[in-house]
Amino acid sequence: MNVKLRKRKLISQRHPILYFIAVWARRVQRKAVWLFDNKKYSTAKSTEKLPFRIKKHQSVLLKKLGENNMQLQINKVTNLKIAAAQINNILIRPKETFSFCKLVGLPTVKKGYLPGMELSFGEARAGIGGGICQISNLIHWLVIHSPLTVNERYHHSFDPFPDDGRVLPFGSGATVFYNYRDYQFTNNTPYTFQINLWFTDKCLEGELRIDQELDFAYHVFEKEHQFLKIDNQFFRKNEIWREKFLKFQGGKVLETELLTKNFARVTYVPTAYIEISADQNTAD
Repeated sequence: MNVKLRKRKLISQRHPILYFIAVWARRVQRKAVWLFDNKKYSTAKSTEKLPFRIKKHQSVLLKKLGENNMQLQINKVTNLKIAAAQINNILIRPKETFSFCKLVGLPTVKKGYLPGMELSFGEARAGIGGGICQISNLIHWLVIHSPLTVNERYHHSFDPFPDDGRVLPFGSGATVFYNYRDYQFTNNTPYTFQINLWFTDKCLEGELRIDQELDFAYHVFEKEHQFLKIDNQFFRKNEIWREKFLKFQGGKVLETELLTKNFARVTYVPTAYIEISADQNTAD
């Protein structure tokens, strides 16, 4: 890829009032889309768990993230619990679409949300409801281990902190920002799915369940991971792949697909990297 290092600031970055106007306009536009897109969004919940589990995952609540304010991390746990309550036990029936933003709504102080860490304009900073992307990250990891179809997903354009006990591949998450950066997937199968979320002392935990057992499963893995230094700036790249395999017959692989390619600026100094020139092409 050809890397363009110098990026002009958006007008909304130079003039904060224009930023708020832009956000307001995009939110209005999204609400109009919700009214007229003819999608059937998931709203029904059931406290009775569906019989079969497809995938379970957990993520640590408090992490070491550079020199950040630990209070923002503590606040994040409160934010996660409020948001998770809006999603827990949700059913995704055939032809329904899951929308993170429609279910969670706008994080506000009135709802009990606190300032937590959010990533915006190339930096980590405090914002009301910050940190709830940890839920969308977890859900996306569950979903890509299933036959559900992801039709809207965004990821951060930069990597602000070194890995600290990272379990999942870099770039395998899904960021959200109410309401125009949503995380959505559609159930194009004849089965009903369910997302359950809960908390332990140290972790956010979640699972994806289904009403009928499948005879296949998925394995998601990373390829071509590298840190690059290009004209004194650091970048990170990789590829996320997925295999679909039979649970029986020796785990025969039915298909292999590339889910996404990631390339993001890194705001810390990696311990190891490859240095290349800015005009050099790197083949993906």
